[in-house]
Amino acid sequence: MTLPTGRQAWIVTGYQEVRAVLADPRVSADIRHPNFPALVDGEQEVGARTRPFIRMDPPEHTRFRRMLLAEMTVRKARRMRRDIQRIVDERIDELLAGGPPVDLVTHFAHTVSSTVMCELIGVRRTDPWFRRLTGTLGSQVFGGGASTAEGAAEGIGALSTVVDGIIAERETDLGDDLLSRLIAERLRTGEVSREELITTIAILVVAGWETTTNQIALSVLALLENPDLIAELRADHTRFPAAVEELLRVLSVGDSIALRTATEDIRFGDHVIRKGDGVIPLLASANHDESVFEAPEKIDFERKGKQHVAFSYGIHQCVGQNIARLELVTAISTLLDRIPTLRAAAPLHAVRFRHEGIAFGPEQVLVTW
Repeated sequence: MTLPTGRQAWIVTGYQEVRAVLADPRVSADIRHPNFPALVDGEQEVGARTRPFIRMDPPEHTRFRRMLLAEMTVRKARRMRRDIQRIVDERIDELLAGGPPVDLVTHFAHTVSSTVMCELIGVRRTDPWFRRLTGTLGSQVFGGGASTAEGAAEGIGALSTVVDGIIAERETDLGDDLLSRLIAERLRTGEVSREELITTIAILVVAGWETTTNQIALSVLALLENPDLIAELRADHTRFPAAVEELLRVLSVGDSIALRTATEDIRFGDHVIRKGDGVIPLLASANHDESVFEAPEKIDFERKGKQHVAFSYGIHQCVGQNIARLELVTAISTLLDRIPTLRAAAPLHAVRFRHEGIAFGPEQVLVTW
């Protein structure tokens, strides 16, 4: 197909084919390839300068992935359970105090996900840096949603300046948080440069904030459209983890994040992807492949078998998926539990959607109780 930038790229839609592309060492994530399938003007130019690790290949990518995976284990995610529960409860307290109607995207999903990501790196809501950090978060960062290279560069520059300031302050007073450990164990040892650490923290915060914001909002929207599913969850809270996995599959908010370029000729069935061709494996399409997921459009909490690819697949699979799962289960279950009369305050069919930057999601979801 022809992309908005005018370049052409292959679109891969089948479940098995998407997994094969994402696992193939002949397919590169390096944004510097001449025909990289950037979705908006300026994305490639900015990415080539800042080099976010999600747009790198091994061994460069491996170095950053191992560094972050050590901080994102299941065990460490579970240690955040109380903090995530506190953050969710505080946001719901604010919703209830303010009264309905409210926009669930802005006043719940966004505030929960941004606060979790800030606290993950060691910036609490009472920290003066918190407002500056959350204020710079936007879909234009790293080229997403920016129509020009200048706009994308402006967004990245603003966020990088804030992250640099946080690092400078933290260097003089290390704590027990992800950023402090990266400074002590990676920056001071020379494993990463200051610029690399700034970019890594920036993309980590942006990716975790935007995807989770949209997944929370879309999940609640999907459940409000299917009140029988809400009844199932309220009858048995142990089903929430399975429900979140199914909602991740159905909604697949990071659908087109996996942008790739072929480094050799690759044959798929009757087609040959030539060396240098852009390739976009669509995660949502793979997760709705009827040959793998029966009645894929149906939300089925009892679905068994194949694993979804909502967090991508292979060496670029989302490093923060353990924390994301915990955050989603906590946010959705607590919201339904504490506001049992939650319902839509505006027609659900009138909800408008956007696909900017890293994730797909609703512009606004008005709810009342």
